[in-house]
Amino acid sequence: MAVVQRQRIVAVARSWIGTPYRHQASLKGVGADCLGLIRGVWREVIGPEPEAPPAYARDWAEAGGREAFAEAAARHLEPVDATAMRAGDVILIRWRPHLPAKHAGILTGPDAFLHAYEGAAVVESPLGPWWRRHVAHVFAFPGATD
Repeated sequence: MAVVQRQRIVAVARSWIGTPYRHQASLKGVGADCLGLIRGVWREVIGPEPEAPPAYARDWAEAGGREAFAEAAARHLEPVDATAMRAGDVILIRWRPHLPAKHAGILTGPDAFLHAYEGAAVVESPLGPWWRRHVAHVFAFPGATD
């Protein structure tokens, strides 16, 4: 497994800022959704994607009712305790307590993260109290190191 510097993960993720939101897309400067951002950063820092995501509707998490996003992340990323999350880690967010996690971002520091969301683009946002309360899972890229 290759070593990946966390600062490189953050720098690559930041290079996606301004990429327009496009459902199911993962092409820097052209379009990405939140999963597409994670996939694109993976390709730049790790290499080819280990699995292709299936087509998914906007309500995929609500319709499925299981933690499919977290299950897929656990196949390829390393679980991290939420109290130990650091820059370069992937966070999965649950919109409501009873729903599976369906949004993702990459931490850029202790109080900020990058994500793509509908109606906007890839942006860096403060990881304020609302977001912190909704973090459901945290993962590190394989080989991530300081």
